[in-house]
Amino acid sequence: MVRSKTGRIRSVNLPNTLTLGRIFLVPLLVVVLLTNPRDFAVLGVSKEILGALIFGVASLTDWLDGYLARRRKQVTDLGQWMDPLADKLLVTAALVSLVYMELARAWMVVVILGREFFVTVLRSIAHARGHALPASPLGKIKLIAQVTAILILILGKGHTQGFFVLGQIALWVATIAALVSAVDYSRRINALMARPMGATGPTPVPAPSSGERPRDRISA
Repeated sequence: MVRSKTGRIRSVNLPNTLTLGRIFLVPLLVVVLLTNPRDFAVLGVSKEILGALIFGVASLTDWLDGYLARRRKQVTDLGQWMDPLADKLLVTAALVSLVYMELARAWMVVVILGREFFVTVLRSIAHARGHALPASPLGKIKLIAQVTAILILILGKGHTQGFFVLGQIALWVATIAALVSAVDYSRRINALMARPMGATGPTPVPAPSSGERPRDRISA
């Protein structure tokens, strides 16, 4: 939390402002990606390069807001709520746009996005029982492959076949990791649900490593 000079708690700080900025970039990304190339001209830059730049900047703010929140001790309830929401909106907008552009298979996008909502529900259940359900290594693999696939497929639109193939491989990795991690989360939530409430007390949330923000991420 951040306190003003009057002692009042302020939730809108720099990390949260970056998160809000990521949310505002979502509709801009969709407009750029889905605009007809003949109607698009920004200083001679193609819509693919501009779209990849917007997505890259938005993805960078995802890391930067968490880093600043830790470093400046500005973790707020608002930030913990907005950050996963911004991540989900950004990824959903990008993947759905790729389906519309015929660069990604619809069923693969449904699997990835369905897994996101499924894990969100599981985490809500775990939280209601006083337990934590931290991100798994498979979830992080899915996240990295997902971002890589989106960037490569956007950049490869209308350019080289090699880019498209690499993007499809990354998307397959993200899809498989999404399915396997969903099964893993189901197994873990079943183990938590088997514990009597109050029998062993809440499961403590593990301290984040230097590379993670202290937020229960939905996107991993």
